[in-house]
Amino acid sequence: MQRRFKVILEWDKEAKVYVVTVPALPGCSTFGRSREEALEMAKDAIQVTLEGLKAIGQPVPTEDKDVSLAEVVLPA
Repeated sequence: MQRRFKVILEWDKEAKVYVVTVPALPGCSTFGRSREEALEMAKDAIQVTLEGLKAIGQPVPTEDKDVSLAEVVLPA
């Protein structure tokens, strides 16, 4: 069965890599030098996280998290 996970992809200027986090899997993150590499690494990170949860008897999320992008403006 195919599963889908939303990811957050951010550019880290200092490290010069794309950082990927997976909201549905706290602690699951990885990085890559390009967007494509970061997303491929995310597949591996998600798989390892799911296998780890199963191995230690923790519940595996059955649903993805609803993620939205918003902007907050602070007064100058």
